[in-house]
Amino acid sequence: MIVIYLFLGIYILAMCFVLFYSFAQAHLLYHFIKFKKNMPPLVTPEWKDLPKVTVQLPVYNEKYVVERLIEAVAALKYPADKLEIQILDDSTDETITVIQEKIKAYPQVDFQYINRKDRDGFKAGALKWGLEKAKGEFIAIFDADFTPDPEFLLKTVPFFTDAQVGMVQSRWTHLNEADSLLTRLQAFALDAHFMVEQMGRNGQGVFINFNGTGGIWRKTCILDAGNWEADTLTEDLDLSYRAQKKGWKFVYRPDIESPAELPPVMSAIKSQQFRWTKGGAECAKKHLLSVLKDGFGWRKKVHATAHLLNAVIFIAVLLVSISSIPLWFAFYKGIIPPSLFQAAAIFLFGFVIIALVYFFGNLSLSGFSGKNILRFLWELPLFLSVSMGLALHNGQAVWEGLTGKKSPFIRTPKYNLKVKSAWTENVYNQIKIPPTTYFEAILALIFSTMVVLSIFTGTYEMLVFHLMLAFGYSLITWTSLKSYIFKSA
Repeated sequence: MIVIYLFLGIYILAMCFVLFYSFAQAHLLYHFIKFKKNMPPLVTPEWKDLPKVTVQLPVYNEKYVVERLIEAVAALKYPADKLEIQILDDSTDETITVIQEKIKAYPQVDFQYINRKDRDGFKAGALKWGLEKAKGEFIAIFDADFTPDPEFLLKTVPFFTDAQVGMVQSRWTHLNEADSLLTRLQAFALDAHFMVEQMGRNGQGVFINFNGTGGIWRKTCILDAGNWEADTLTEDLDLSYRAQKKGWKFVYRPDIESPAELPPVMSAIKSQQFRWTKGGAECAKKHLLSVLKDGFGWRKKVHATAHLLNAVIFIAVLLVSISSIPLWFAFYKGIIPPSLFQAAAIFLFGFVIIALVYFFGNLSLSGFSGKNILRFLWELPLFLSVSMGLALHNGQAVWEGLTGKKSPFIRTPKYNLKVKSAWTENVYNQIKIPPTTYFEAILALIFSTMVVLSIFTGTYEMLVFHLMLAFGYSLITWTSLKSYIFKSA
C-alpha cells in the first residue's frame, strides 16, 4: 500500500511540473497572438550607411553541405567592402580541400579561411577564435546546414540602430520538411518554438535565446557578456542569458527566414536532441539561481524557469510513464478509489494548452484551412507519442546536465539528400547502438503489454496514454535500429 502511494506521489509531482510548464506556455501563447498583431514592419537601410559585418561559418567535417553553404553566403546582398566571411574550419577530412577549392570560385568575396590545429572548445572555441580576428562591428553566424536568405543582413542590421540591441534572431525554415515522417514531426515542433515561444517571449520582453545559427550579434555585446564559453553543450543559450542579464536587448523576427536541413534519420535526431537537452540543463544549473535571486520582474523569473527547465519535462514524462504501471494495477485491484483518477483529470488541462500552442504555432504558418486542421489532428497525437518515446533518451541527457556529468560536443551529421542518393552513404553516420535503444525496446514491449491487459481486463483509465507510449517507444526503437544498422559498410 505504501509503495502504491509513493508512486502516486511521484505521478502527481511530475504532472504538477507538466501543468506549471503548460501554464507558462499559455502565457506565451497569449503574448504571441498579441505580438503577431502589432509586429512593426522591416526597415530597408540606406546602402551607404551600412556597417562592417563579419559572417562566421563554423564547420567540422561537412563535405556534403559545405559547398551549398558557401554558395548561399556568397550570394548575400551587402557592400563587398563591408562584408567579411570567416570559414572557421575545424575539419580533419576532405572538407578542408572542398572548402579551399570552392572559395576560389568567388574572388570578389572576402572569404577568410581559418583552420584550427585542434577543436579546443568545439563550436564555442571556433567562434571565439574567429571573433579575435573579426573586422566586423556585427557578427552573423550560420551552421553548415543553413542556406541564408540573400537579404538576411539587409533585414537584420537596421535593428541595431537601437544601441541596446545585442542580437537579432531569425526564424528557421526547413529545406526538407516534406521528405519523411521524421522531418515533418521535427518541423512540427520547431515551428511551434519559433512562432509561439520565441514571439511570446520577445513580445513581453523576457529572456529569449539565440538559436545557435541564423542570427546576428553586436560584437561588443558578445565581449561585454564574457565572450563564448565552452562549459555547456549549448553555448548559444549560455551566452544569451549572460548578455540579457547584463541588460542587452534581443530581437526576434519570424518574418526573416533562414532555411536549414532537418536531420533525416533517428541517430542524427537523437544526437541533436541529446546536445540540446543536456546543454539546456547545464545552462539551468549555471544561470537559473542567479536569475531568481537578481532584481528581475516576476515575468522574467517565471519564464526563465520554464525556459531553462523545459527539457525536465522529459524526466517528468518518464516518471509519469513508469509510475502509471503500478497505478493501473492499483485501480484494477480497487486499492485506489476511482475518485482519485477522476480528480487527476485536471491535468488534462495542461495537455489542452500544449495542443493549442502547437495548433497556433503551426497553422499560423500554413493557414487555418480545413485541410491543414485535419493534418494537425493526426500529427499532434503522433508528435506527442514520439516525444514520449524520446523521454528515456532525453531524460538521460537532462539528468547528466543537472548532475554535472561532462561529455564532448558531438555535432549532428548533415546529409544534403537533394544531391545524394541515400542517407546510408553518409560517412558521418553514428554506427554504435547506445544502450538506451535496447531499454526503449523493452519499454515498447512493456507498454504494449499494458495496452493488451487494459483491453483484456476492461480497465481503460490509462489505455490511451499507454497506447501512445507503446507506439512512441516502438517507433523510436525501430527508427533508431534502422539508422544504426542500415548504413554503408
